[in-house]
Amino acid sequence: MYSEIASNKRRSVIFVGLFFVIWVAIGGVLGLLFRAVTEPATTTGVGSIQPTSSDWSPVVIGVVIGALLAVVGILYSLTTGARLVLRASGAAPADASKYRQLHNLVGALAIGEGIPKPAVYVIDDPSPNAFATGVSPEKASITYTTGLLAIMNREELEGVTSHEMSHIKNHDIRLLLVVSTMIGLAALLASILWRTAFWGSIGDDNGGGQFVIVLYIAAALLAVVGFVFGPLIRLALSRRRESLADVSGVELTRNPIGLLNALKKLQQNDKPFKKMNHATAAMCIDDPLQHHETWYHRLYDTHPPIEERIAELEKIATGQTV
Repeated sequence: MYSEIASNKRRSVIFVGLFFVIWVAIGGVLGLLFRAVTEPATTTGVGSIQPTSSDWSPVVIGVVIGALLAVVGILYSLTTGARLVLRASGAAPADASKYRQLHNLVGALAIGEGIPKPAVYVIDDPSPNAFATGVSPEKASITYTTGLLAIMNREELEGVTSHEMSHIKNHDIRLLLVVSTMIGLAALLASILWRTAFWGSIGDDNGGGQFVIVLYIAAALLAVVGFVFGPLIRLALSRRRESLADVSGVELTRNPIGLLNALKKLQQNDKPFKKMNHATAAMCIDDPLQHHETWYHRLYDTHPPIEERIAELEKIATGQTV
């Protein structure tokens, strides 16, 4: 277990560094393209075209801008990312008197796990689900939907909570939060640049479209990060993480039946998670996309099939080795 926690910390550093390098590379490429389309050229006697200068300042500026955006994105994910996830999900702090038993359960499991009690949030949504988020065990929270609280008995709720508590102790939450925030930032900037380039091309009466071309290429590169490369990284991180949290949760409670029965109830879920987005879907105990997906969503499944998770827990319940 401790080796997995250490591995997750190393992966956090590696993937933060990887995203930093990607953003710097995108900035450098865009600077190079801007230099190529804006630098004056002259025609030699034999008809070849050569640049009149070798000014690399656009490339340097592009690299600096890319590095600054990467640093801002990383700092934002570590300082504000968790609050953004909770706000986007419509989560509200769980009232201490109304949800007293839930608070007591979370507190007891936190003691057993040896971490501070996470903050407890509730989402008013009939779809049963839960997720943990935060940058560290000291700044973590667990969020439950009202749909999950309505259908789970105490034993099953303990199983769900132990799963989320394992994510917190294993530092999965920070890793996924940083990656998801950087992916979301790339997708947001891609959308802004697409629109800027589109309206810029419409309003261009002089026929000079070099800058618009650079904007389109920038949007395309960021779109690849936000919608293809980034989600594939999140996929690689998440599937192993979910199976490990199942097993770790059972080790915490010493009772595989609670989580096993909880997953069986989640397997029967047919209610869409209204406040779900792709970032929170990766954090949920039960991936909402697996119940309400088209065929291409399976390419980006962040969870193992719930049938496989149930089968593994059934082996544990019967004393078999997973």
